[in-house]
Amino acid sequence: MDQNDTALKQLKTIRDFIRLGASRMNKADLFFGHGTDNSWDEAVQMVLHVAGMPWNADPEVLSARLLESEKREVLRLFDARIKQRIPAPYLIGEAYFCGMPFFVDQRVLIPRSPIAGLIEEGFQPWLGDVAVERVLDLCTGSGCIGIACAQYFEMAEVDLVDLSADALEVCQKNINQYQLQERVQAIQSDLFTEVNQRYQLIVSNPPYVNRDDLASMPKEYQHEPALGLGSGVDGLDITRQILRQASEYLTEDGVLVVEVGNSEVALQQQYPEVPFIWLDLPNGGNGVFLLSAETLQQHQSCF
Repeated sequence: MDQNDTALKQLKTIRDFIRLGASRMNKADLFFGHGTDNSWDEAVQMVLHVAGMPWNADPEVLSARLLESEKREVLRLFDARIKQRIPAPYLIGEAYFCGMPFFVDQRVLIPRSPIAGLIEEGFQPWLGDVAVERVLDLCTGSGCIGIACAQYFEMAEVDLVDLSADALEVCQKNINQYQLQERVQAIQSDLFTEVNQRYQLIVSNPPYVNRDDLASMPKEYQHEPALGLGSGVDGLDITRQILRQASEYLTEDGVLVVEVGNSEVALQQQYPEVPFIWLDLPNGGNGVFLLSAETLQQHQSCF
């Protein structure tokens, strides 16, 4: 009798299977960096999903018994997570961002940007009393950043731009899920190529992993689209393009917010004369800068 047969025979409750999953994942020495940072939370995520319950369900549900079919599905997810190193959000087809569930699969990166905290604070104090009528989410992937912005700026029109047609299929599914078709549109474009508007807010979480880091990333990241991760030797190929062009697509009172992660140091070294504002991120993290339209114009020759 293998370990799964033993589990099917001896374990009964949601709590039992969460404990089993956490224990197995700890022994497997997995990497946790796709929405959680530990085996327990991932086990909770997978078991509650199979049980048809939200991730923040009342703890009393932990004593509920799983059906035999649910037990088998949970064990299948555990096996895929451990043996194939597939991140949990891909296994369950869902990830949370700004407290909102988004559909995800291997056509898009799993949402995890620290920009979420800035959205929840309305990008204050940086936007001040600017009336946000249009928002652009560059390199949108699943659409999570732009859709979360649309939920916060309730009157704004939001454009979600990505080069990948596959990613935009996922993005459109999330637009439909939140019934935002009247205000939010997905656009296939190589950055600004197909964009013809000006925006009070441009937000981007572009690919920013440098070549060395990309080669040494844990196996879990190999399930994500390479197009969404790497950006040249120093991780800044796409960011440089954004800096060169963004001022043409911002209103006079607009701001640009870009995540560059660990490429922050390389960016500052390359443009020491540019006064990047490195933002304090409410939920932790680093590597997100802000530039006003005015500052971008003043330093355009640097880019």
